Amino acid sequence: MRVAIISDVHGNAFALEAVLNDLQTASPDVIINLGDQVEGAADPARAYELQAALNAVEVRGNNEEKLWPNGRRNPLSQLYGEWLETRVSPADLARLAALPLTASVDNLLACHGTPDSAWDSLLWVWQPDAAGGFYRSRDPRELRRMLETLGAGVVVCGHTHRAGSTRVGDTLVVNAGAVSDQVDGDPRARWTLLERRAGRWTADFRSVPYDIAAAVAWAKAHSPFGDYEAELLSSGEMTGRSGVIQNSG
Repeated sequence: MRVAIISDVHGNAFALEAVLNDLQTASPDVIINLGDQVEGAADPARAYELQAALNAVEVRGNNEEKLWPNGRRNPLSQLYGEWLETRVSPADLARLAALPLTASVDNLLACHGTPDSAWDSLLWVWQPDAAGGFYRSRDPRELRRMLETLGAGVVVCGHTHRAGSTRVGDTLVVNAGAVSDQVDGDPRARWTLLERRAGRWTADFRSVPYDIAAAVAWAKAHSPFGDYEAELLSSGEMTGRSGVIQNSG
């Protein structure tokens, strides 16, 4: 069984197109979308349409929860929400807001952050510091406690924009890479291919180049967030005010 995982598209149709072209060569049996689909400024309407056409198994991310009434908690996030509503239809935004927190495919469990929260994360925990913060590894004993009752062969999550995996007992835990808005200085788009052979799951983390200049040009021409998007997408580092648009309340 081959399962393609996409996560954290953040409204970047240009990165998503490159990922989908690469993904098709893997001929997956199913596609899973881990959420944060449209909260970004590189053609979110087209990003939505591309994702809706996939017939993927979908879960909601923390940015889908911002689409709930009173889901935005600061002025910048509210400003972004007002702009997004001019690009994506109310019906489409409502569909995203109503996505489930988790989904299961065979013995695979999918979530955006953790099975209990779209805002938390499994493999890494946000650690604030004077420079803003960083993700530290979660205590493995705590991680085991979070997973031991799930009974899943693989648990896949997103949210941190970091690709990685570990085994906890017989469970493979996979944090999928983000399609857009990278954090490691490599601006390429990411997706993850899971394969199950003889009952054992493996993860292959993929990186795909895309036309960043075109994404930035679209954002500058059609949104008030072009400079933020340029910094974010070109640097491959979610720092400064650019990251705030996508990830704050």
